[in-house]
Amino acid sequence: MQRTAAPLNPAGHASSWYAATAVPCPSFPPLLGEVRADVCVLGGGYTGLSAALHLAEAGFSVVLLEAARVGSGASGRNGGQIHSGQRRDQEFLEKAVGRQDARKLWSLAEEAKALVRDLVQRHAIACDLRDGLILADHKPHFVAHSHAYARHLADTYGYGEIEPLSREQMRALVGSSAYFGGVLDKGAGHLHPLNFALGLAKAAQAAGAVIHEGTRVVKVEEGAGVRVTTDAGGTVSAGFLLECGNGLMDGLDRRVDSHVMPICNYVVATEPLGEVARQIIASDAAVADSRFVVNYFRLSGDGRLLFGGGESYRRSLRADVPGFVRPYMLKIFPQLADVRIDYGWGGVLGITLPRLPFVRRLSDHVLVSAGYCGQGVALAPLFGKILAEAVRGRIERFDLLQRLPVPAFPGGTLVRYPLLVAGLSYYALRDRL
Repeated sequence: MQRTAAPLNPAGHASSWYAATAVPCPSFPPLLGEVRADVCVLGGGYTGLSAALHLAEAGFSVVLLEAARVGSGASGRNGGQIHSGQRRDQEFLEKAVGRQDARKLWSLAEEAKALVRDLVQRHAIACDLRDGLILADHKPHFVAHSHAYARHLADTYGYGEIEPLSREQMRALVGSSAYFGGVLDKGAGHLHPLNFALGLAKAAQAAGAVIHEGTRVVKVEEGAGVRVTTDAGGTVSAGFLLECGNGLMDGLDRRVDSHVMPICNYVVATEPLGEVARQIIASDAAVADSRFVVNYFRLSGDGRLLFGGGESYRRSLRADVPGFVRPYMLKIFPQLADVRIDYGWGGVLGITLPRLPFVRRLSDHVLVSAGYCGQGVALAPLFGKILAEAVRGRIERFDLLQRLPVPAFPGGTLVRYPLLVAGLSYYALRDRL
């Protein structure tokens, strides 16, 4: 079997507050010539770097190929938020996969948060990891459900880290009249996402993984193993290929394209706010709200507001990110109307139809994990570890993820974009009603 990729622009790290404050990381050379390895990993984000790290620690020879720079995709451009659970809540999962698998998925998600903290500590990754995530309800009738769900997590899953918040308590924590209550998840958190990715890359290399940047995969051939050809003519022959490029793999493998689609999300960083910062968010917690197109924000270590808002459903990033995101920010914080925006950037993430990750064995030699739908900071490192387990023959956890119902987008790869835009635009409109 042979596949050919669509052209991609192999840009480096986006100009962003993350890139401006990144811990220095030497670049990795592009692949030249022919190499052999036990495993070839496609994609230098959290999933691929974690898979490479865990495989190398287990004694496998690993070659990781990244089209641009490690962490240059969603892993280095996102909101940095570490959520509890899967992207869909446990009540949905209990109906979708049954209580037994729902409980296993909750346990995986708890392990995912613990793994992030363990990786940061074990490899001394300086990524400003902090605890606390406020989930803010933007409609009054959402609050009762949020509080009931917190009780459900405590009663059914033994999770007591969530504290219900009234409107008054929410207002004391978040300086906005836009929210009517919600919850504080003390077991969740946030970090500097690019520094986390760069730290994983250094750890993977130290463990023995070979990383090549500026190396775009253009062709994959499957037979007794896999043979991967890159844009510069280099090749990797391996027993396994792990496809970990998430939304940036679009055009490489139609088996993935039919289930995972790229969309663009955007973040800005204001000027340092000084004393105003604690009037915006009173604690070190991050905030995410209940909109379908989520607003998410937190304070940086130097007192800026990092605010994510708005999506676009096209294949290229918007040019004027500050102009696009500012109205979302001012709707929540009108008191920031005169505040300067110093940075604005976007990133491509992968989504699936049911907002569940797409984890599959595509053939005897090819495995994929993608489509985290905004929950990848916590989930992707663990899913990379689970891919590594599957290569080693430990498939129980991989099979659990394969059971997640992730149907193909209707209309195939040609019609999926118009249908996606129509569907997502409808839900975005509901946010404004």
